Amino acid sequence: MDSFLSVLGNISWWMWILIIILIVAIRDIFFQSAHTISHNFPIVGHLRYWLESIGPEMRQYFVANNREELPFNRIERSWIYASAKRENNYEGFGTDRDIYAHQHIFVKNQMMAYKIGPDHPNAKDKCFLPCAKVIGSYNKRRKPFRPGSAINVSAMSFGSLSAAAVESLNLGVAKAGAYHNTGEGGLSPYHKKGGDIIFHFGTGYFGVRSDDGNFSMEKLKVLVNENPCIKAIEIKLSQGAKPGKGGVLPGAKITPEIAKIRGVEVGKDVLSPATHKAFDTIPELLQLIEDIAEQTGLPVGLKGAIGKLDQWEALADLMIKTGKGPDFITVDGGEGGTGAAPPSFADHVSLPWVYGFSSLYKMFLDKKLTDRIVFIGSGRLGFPAKAAMAFAMGVDCINVAREAMMSIGCIQAQVCHTNRCPSGVATQNKWLQGGIHVPLKSDRLAQYFKTFRKELIEITHAAGYEHPCQFTMDDIQVNVDDDFLHSDLKSTYGYEKSKVPFKSMHELYACEFLGGQDFHDIPK
Repeated sequence: MDSFLSVLGNISWWMWILIIILIVAIRDIFFQSAHTISHNFPIVGHLRYWLESIGPEMRQYFVANNREELPFNRIERSWIYASAKRENNYEGFGTDRDIYAHQHIFVKNQMMAYKIGPDHPNAKDKCFLPCAKVIGSYNKRRKPFRPGSAINVSAMSFGSLSAAAVESLNLGVAKAGAYHNTGEGGLSPYHKKGGDIIFHFGTGYFGVRSDDGNFSMEKLKVLVNENPCIKAIEIKLSQGAKPGKGGVLPGAKITPEIAKIRGVEVGKDVLSPATHKAFDTIPELLQLIEDIAEQTGLPVGLKGAIGKLDQWEALADLMIKTGKGPDFITVDGGEGGTGAAPPSFADHVSLPWVYGFSSLYKMFLDKKLTDRIVFIGSGRLGFPAKAAMAFAMGVDCINVAREAMMSIGCIQAQVCHTNRCPSGVATQNKWLQGGIHVPLKSDRLAQYFKTFRKELIEITHAAGYEHPCQFTMDDIQVNVDDDFLHSDLKSTYGYEKSKVPFKSMHELYACEFLGGQDFHDIPK
C-alpha cells in the first residue's frame, strides 16, 4: 500500500490532467449512450454542452443589441438597475428606439404643464402617488383599503422566490408605502416585515388549506385576525405564465418551513390543480367572494389572465342582478411571468395584457360596472410610459413582478425553474441566497418604486393632469401598422374609459384608509 501511494505521489500534476481526460474519454465512448456529440467527439463534445448552457448570458452581454432582447431588453433592465441604485438613469443624444415601430407609445403633452403649489403633497414628496380609488368602498366592506402606492409587488410566492428575496421585497414596499402580494405559497414570516399585504390563494389553497386539500374559511379567518398587515384577499383564477394549468411542487423542494407555511406534508409532491374545488359555477364564485368579505371584513378580488369573455360576462350580469361582486380585478397578461411554464402555454395561451385588459374593461364599461371595481394591471407595465398608457386604458393600480425582481438583483438568467438562479432571487439554495444583502436590496426596491412614481407624476404633469387616473384614451397615441400608421387608444381599442371620481391629491393624502401609513406622514 505504501509503495502504491508513493507511486501516486510521484505523478506530476500534468499527468493527472491527462489521466482524468483519458477516463472521461473512455466513459464517453464506451459507457454512455445518451449524448451523441460527446460519444462521437469525446472530451471536446462537452464544450458544446457547456457553451449551450451559458448561451443566454453570452447573447445578453456580447451579441444582442440594446433593444432586441426579450422579455426585457438591456435598456429596460439598465433603467431599472439605475433607478434602484439611485444612479443616473438618463440617456444621451436622443432615443435609440425606432419611434415608428408597431405599438410605440406617445404621451401627448399639454402646451402648459400642470403646476403644483408650495403646499401640494408632491411639493413635499415628489413620489407621493396613491391609488385614486378605495378598494371595497362600493361594497361597503368593513375594512376598505386605498393602496398607498400606484405601483406594487405582484404575486410571487415564497417557494418560487427565496426567503431573502421575499424579505427584501417586503421591507422594500414598507419603505416605499406600497403593498406586497404574497402569491399562492401562503403567508411566510418573510412577508411580515412591515409592508401591507394582499393575501393571494389559488387552486392549492396554500396557507388556508384543509386536510383534504380544499379551502378552509376557518384558517383564513385565523390568518387575517393574527396578521393585521393583510389588507385584502385575492382569489387566483389563472395567471399569465400558465392560464388554465395547475402545477407540481416537487417533494424534494418542500422543506419543513415551506410545509408548515403551505399546510402540506414534508417531502411529498404537492399538486396545484387546474381548477378550484371551492366553487364550480359563477354564482358559487360570487358567493365565496361575499362569504370571505363577510367573515374577514376585507375587500376581496379576482386575478385572471384573459381569454374567452363568456364567463366574465356571466359574472358581470350576476353583479348587476345581485348588487354584489369583487372589489378589485387584477388582469394578468399572457406575456408570462416568474412561474415555470411549458412554452406552449407561455407563448400561446391567453391574451397579451393590452388585448386582454381592453376586452375585459370594455365589457364591464358597457354594463356600467367599472365604478364598482378597482382594476389592477400586471404584465410588463413597470415603466412610466407603459404605466401612463395603462392608466389611460382604465387601470387604477399596477403590479410588477419581474421588474421588482430585477430591482433586487435579478439578471434575467431565465433559469427560475431550475433552482439555480445565480442572483439568489428564485432559488431555495442557501449558498446562492447568501448573496442577497436584505437591507441593501430592500432599499433598492423602494428606490425603484420611488423613481418610477416620480417619473410617472412628471409625465402626468407634462400632460396637464394632477394624477394619472385623469389620463384619457385620447392622451396616448400608438403606432398601429404600416397602413393605418398611428392612432389614439380610443380609436384603436374602441372605447373611452370611465372617468375616475378624483378631486385632489390633498384628499388622497388625508384619506383614513390610505395604506403605507408608516411611510406616509398622515395627519391625524
